[in-house]
Amino acid sequence: MKHPKKIKRYCTKCKKHVEMAVTEAKQKTRSSVHTQSIGSKIRMRLRGLRRGFGNYNKYSKPAVSKFKRTGAKQTKKHVLVLRCSVCSRGHILNRGRAKKLELQ
Repeated sequence: MKHPKKIKRYCTKCKKHVEMAVTEAKQKTRSSVHTQSIGSKIRMRLRGLRRGFGNYNKYSKPAVSKFKRTGAKQTKKHVLVLRCSVCSRGHILNRGRAKKLELQ
């Protein structure tokens, strides 16, 4: 997907249309933000960890080798940050899925 580096959009703080610089936001995954979220032990068991009997000390047994990450997505969601040239406020713009993002 090709996108211009500068676009003219409405700024809610300035209350007028201004030119904004476009950059791509660095995304954090859910796993990096919520490492021990609800159901993580269940997901570990589905991946082959935390199985069998015993005290589960460091999950007692190694992972089953046949559980592999299948069906991974081909594309990623691109989130653009628009910076106002007047007040330098950031606005988020979701641009959906694409294999590659090119700012021109």
